[in-house]
Amino acid sequence: MAKQTEKYQQRTAQAKINFQKMKTILTNKHISIETRKRALQCYIEPVLMYGCGAWTISKQIQNKLEATEMWFLRRMLRIPWTAKKTNERVLNEANKRRSMVRTIIIIRKRQATFLGHVMRRGKLEHLVTTGKFEGKRSRGRQREKIMDRLATWLGPGKVSDILAAVKDRDLWRDIIVNAYKQGT
Repeated sequence: MAKQTEKYQQRTAQAKINFQKMKTILTNKHISIETRKRALQCYIEPVLMYGCGAWTISKQIQNKLEATEMWFLRRMLRIPWTAKKTNERVLNEANKRRSMVRTIIIIRKRQATFLGHVMRRGKLEHLVTTGKFEGKRSRGRQREKIMDRLATWLGPGKVSDILAAVKDRDLWRDIIVNAYKQGT
């Protein structure tokens, strides 16, 4: 979990740096809020989401993603931290809904696509992804596996069913598309 949090913090820091570079555009009140939101979505979100296919999305990281989204909106609307405005009020001012559900679904889709690539490749990647490498495991709580996360997201089914479906590219693509449509 510490590694995932560290990766997320690095991506957040990089996205905030890019936001600061584009601050004159993103905070300009003469540009419509829709245009500024679109610029945020096109130029800042990809920096934040880079490499998210390898993240383990926990409740903690979901909350941090939501906080980062609010940080961007508050800066875009020039709302100081001393102003006691709720997140809902900020979202209303920006004419925006919470997009974290959409973001989480996009992350899961990327993870499933990434898993498809890895599972069709060589032996080492397959062994690491399925967790079947030899040796003693480290102390403490077992890390969450990508296979288990995707099994819960894709619906009722076993990990062995997923491994069989991944081998057929077209079937795997259809499964991902259907899961994506159900999530949105």
